[in-house]
Amino acid sequence: MRILAFGDIMGRIGRTAVKEVLPELRREIAPDLVLANGENLARGKGITPNTIREMHEAGIDLFTTGNHVWNRKEYHEVMTDPELRELVIRPANYPPDVPGRGSKILTIGTKNVLVINLLGRVFGEVHCRDPFRTFDGLLEEHADRNPAAVLVDFHAEATSEKVAFGWYVDGRASAVWGTHTHIPTRDERILPGGTAYITDVGMCGFADGVLGITKEPVLRHFLTQLPVRHEIPERGPTTVEAVVVTLESDGRAGSIGHVRRALTIE
Repeated sequence: MRILAFGDIMGRIGRTAVKEVLPELRREIAPDLVLANGENLARGKGITPNTIREMHEAGIDLFTTGNHVWNRKEYHEVMTDPELRELVIRPANYPPDVPGRGSKILTIGTKNVLVINLLGRVFGEVHCRDPFRTFDGLLEEHADRNPAAVLVDFHAEATSEKVAFGWYVDGRASAVWGTHTHIPTRDERILPGGTAYITDVGMCGFADGVLGITKEPVLRHFLTQLPVRHEIPERGPTTVEAVVVTLESDGRAGSIGHVRRALTIE
């Protein structure tokens, strides 16, 4: 089984870039499942019904998210609509009465695959539950479905927390990839217990800025410490970053590789 997972898709330019690159990657990789972090789909922060539908139609099977998923009021429609809520999960360690779900079982061929979304706590803005023990609880909750593979998007600021989580779930998760920082760490490896791991996948967005944002306002903020409005261009140099994980029949990872495509959106 091959899994293709995109890093955070930033705004319209990121959506356009993924739509251009995904057909080629499908031909090259032939993934059985395509995932993407979608918390930045709508103007760089948040999700909307239209952006989810657009990228699902482009070939994304399921969207993970993070702390920015709530930044647009349309999140409620996505999380409660009977069709859309099947396409999106949010971090599982939010309080239980938060809209949406934190994990999902997908059937790939004859096998069940458990996808989990978790939010880190170190340097974070959200007072969420312990992601480590939340993972334990989700494994127990879904044990009766006997998942052949367990995939985790760990959305977090701190590299130390991501690395620690990778070791904590080694041998129990098939793959763990970090998102949120928009910078690929390129430390992809197979841990001793058979878990594919990378600290951060990177992003899909504007390449000549700061984390997908036009650089001038960000520089002005660092120089003056005054608030600025973040701007995301719709054209220009763009990067698409993802990981490809190959899983063996026993659920262990056979390989993990980083994917990067550079293109210019006109």
